[in-house]
Amino acid sequence: MNAVRVLSRFVLAACAAGVCGTALAQGFPAKPITIIVPFPPGGVTDPVARQVGQRLAENVKQPVIVENKPGASGIIASELVKRQPADGYTVLFAFTGSHAVNPTLYSKLPYDPQKDFEPVTLIINTPHILVVPADSPVRSVADLVALAKSKPGGLTFASQGIGAGGHLLGEMFKAQTKTNVSHVPYKGSAPALTDMLAGRVDFFFDAMVTSLPYVRDGKLRALAIANKTRSKLLPDVPTMAEAGFPGIEMDQWFGIMVPAGTPQPVVQRLNQEFIKAVRSPDIEKSLTERGLEVVTSTPDRFAAVIKADTATLGKVVRDSGAKAD
Repeated sequence: MNAVRVLSRFVLAACAAGVCGTALAQGFPAKPITIIVPFPPGGVTDPVARQVGQRLAENVKQPVIVENKPGASGIIASELVKRQPADGYTVLFAFTGSHAVNPTLYSKLPYDPQKDFEPVTLIINTPHILVVPADSPVRSVADLVALAKSKPGGLTFASQGIGAGGHLLGEMFKAQTKTNVSHVPYKGSAPALTDMLAGRVDFFFDAMVTSLPYVRDGKLRALAIANKTRSKLLPDVPTMAEAGFPGIEMDQWFGIMVPAGTPQPVVQRLNQEFIKAVRSPDIEKSLTERGLEVVTSTPDRFAAVIKADTATLGKVVRDSGAKAD
């Protein structure tokens, strides 16, 4: 009995030291990996997850399954992944909303964005562009501000929903320009763009990947990029800072996370394999041409981004008074 106890203590000590995790990582993955996407099929994120997942499957010689679990700004998907075994076989395609905005937007969450998950790597950013209808008299951000101040009732701005990138950027715009602008939330970009094209709303900070085709077709006019740098796809469109309004920008990121407690060697293997997949020249080229930015990171860097954005975007949410409960 004493020998058994000694052996058990030795095994526990070895696992605590990471030996078990290293052994697990050496054989990882030994079965299919599931990517949980917090959005419905189609849209922006789902095709990216499927494209990267397919290349990941080819590289690791194991099937990669993409499951869509949409709803409640990523809460449904996040809670599902939180409850999975911490073995690296179920990963979350997390995003800014699920892990940096929701803690402030909701009074109570069924998960702790920082304590219940291990960051693996960032995958993409979706730059936002400020657009107006093609027949709008507005030609610049300064024009938009002047028009908003000249109208007694102000202007309206669309968003993809409460707490979405378009909403937060619109609130930043409202606060910095001190204009009377009213938020009109939609259920995603598609219905918001429909009303934009019909002239029912005045402006919209939308993801470039969804608005770019309309800008190229001349149906929308791009005023500025809500990003630190200009886009190679719209080189003549200034950043918000260049247009005279610094600070109205945000990185709408998407990245891979696993349940807390996943062995670090497994986290590191996933980090390497997801980066290898998304940085494949053909995949990176495909994503970039659609208006997405490929961004990858260490787990620690990803954790730092989440912490910083939780503070910065949380303040925007609080100042706006937005709540999703």
